[in-house]
Amino acid sequence: MDIEWGTLGGVFGVSLGITIVVVVMFSLGIAARARAAGEPRPARALPRRGRERWAMAVSAVCFAACLAVAGYGIDLIIPG
Repeated sequence: MDIEWGTLGGVFGVSLGITIVVVVMFSLGIAARARAAGEPRPARALPRRGRERWAMAVSAVCFAACLAVAGYGIDLIIPG
């Protein structure tokens, strides 16, 4: 049995890179979701609906990207 170290290193590098990207995307999604929830404002403050909607859209895109990566990984693992 012979181990192809170059291939093993490539798989390790790609796995590490994708893991970092998914963790960062998930963290950004959580941060955007928290911003969309907003903080308590005084009654006289101007509404910030545009910013809250933008933050909600960003969080949805981040979570959808994480779900897509997880789905692709499951598709690779389960035989067709």
